[in-house]
Amino acid sequence: MMNDQDWQKLDSKQVYKGYRNVVRTNFRMPNGKTIDYDIIDEGRAVCVLALTANQQVVLAKQFRPGQNKILLELPGGGAKKDEDPLDAIKRELLEETGYTGNFQFVSTSWHSAYSTLQRYNFVATNCVKVAEPDSGDEEFTEVVLMSLSEFREHLRSGELTDMGTGYRCLDFLHLL
Repeated sequence: MMNDQDWQKLDSKQVYKGYRNVVRTNFRMPNGKTIDYDIIDEGRAVCVLALTANQQVVLAKQFRPGQNKILLELPGGGAKKDEDPLDAIKRELLEETGYTGNFQFVSTSWHSAYSTLQRYNFVATNCVKVAEPDSGDEEFTEVVLMSLSEFREHLRSGELTDMGTGYRCLDFLHLL
């Protein structure tokens, strides 16, 4: 039976430093051969399924450079190094949408097999608008409200980057 000890980390070096940092890591596999993996070295992120009292999903319409297009996304972003994830998601929802609500932690999830990023997934219920979005100079967002049935179709379309959070949170709320 395979286990973590069957893979030996031999060395690791940073190969790129920028908005994302890339680390090349060399492993010895269970068969004795070695392999290099390029891993995106990231911190923590937060994401939220935010619902108004009348069950409208609060989304952030924003440009995504990887896809080179504007997508309707769940609000979220990076958590600062010493920032509590709950404080981070409250800040991100407010910055990106101007909304706040009653927050509950749902789960954590990994971003991908080749990233160290761990995402903290939240739901926010009874959300209300309390301010105008203010994402600073780096993000430009437009708030879109969508019915739950439209959001389920949006999830099925694959046209958002945090699908796992969407499904986890709908399941947590028994709304799948």
